Amino acid sequence: MIPATFEYVRAHSVEEAIRLLQQYGDRAKLLAGGHSLLPLMKLRLAQPEVLIDLSRVQELRGIRGDTGALLIGAMTTHDEIARSPIVQQQCPLLAETAAQIGDVQVRNMGTIGGSLAHADPAADYPAAVLALEAEIQCQGPGGVRTVKATDWFVDLLTTALQPGEVVTQVRVPVRKPGQGSAYVKMPHPASGYSLIGVACLVTLEGNVCREARVAITGVGPKAVRLGKVEGTLVGKVLDEAAVAEAAKLAADGLEATDDLYASAEYKRHLATVYTKRAVLRAVERARA
Repeated sequence: MIPATFEYVRAHSVEEAIRLLQQYGDRAKLLAGGHSLLPLMKLRLAQPEVLIDLSRVQELRGIRGDTGALLIGAMTTHDEIARSPIVQQQCPLLAETAAQIGDVQVRNMGTIGGSLAHADPAADYPAAVLALEAEIQCQGPGGVRTVKATDWFVDLLTTALQPGEVVTQVRVPVRKPGQGSAYVKMPHPASGYSLIGVACLVTLEGNVCREARVAITGVGPKAVRLGKVEGTLVGKVLDEAAVAEAAKLAADGLEATDDLYASAEYKRHLATVYTKRAVLRAVERARA
């Protein structure tokens, strides 16, 4: 289908993008990779009058080290994150997640900032940034502010991003000794979105789990942490039996929604199966 008529403008800095957002207000949308917005425009589910293109804003690109963390520019593509040696070495969970997004074309154009701003309920990054306890930096007319990933996802396609703001970078902690992580998913056979995706990060001290973070995406209106699973894992020797017992709690209180491909009941079943797989893989890597 053909989108409604719109005006196209290109920003060359974050400040210019913010000024344009103020100028056009609710009539405008930011364009990052375009893999979420443009399909909606073609279906006329979104009809912005103005598109503000961020592709030439160089300050929004790149990956660099910070004290105990990596800073990833919002316009950094999924492929750049997946292939980055520093991400693979210091934050393997994020690299593993990025490598499983969509297909080659999507990974070469889609961006981490665009994905987190859109907050599709079946996107992959939300589970990863929740498990990593990442932080999302935004900049708007009121200046720069940082939002914890745990506070970022509000509801279906709704985040803590305020009108007039631009996502500028994502801060992800680097791997610590004794940590292992994993992201496992069942992709939709056509789109590659997550029918279910589970991100896990565990910290072992000897054979005992000292910290566990488990987050799930694709099941309900937004990605969430599985607190009951995490609490059950901590303090245990994580053999297969202990992990299986904890994974049984994955669907406990989990909001699941029916869609054209899977029922809510089936998704709850998958939550248990994929939580077990993700935790076991993370434990194996922590012991390696």
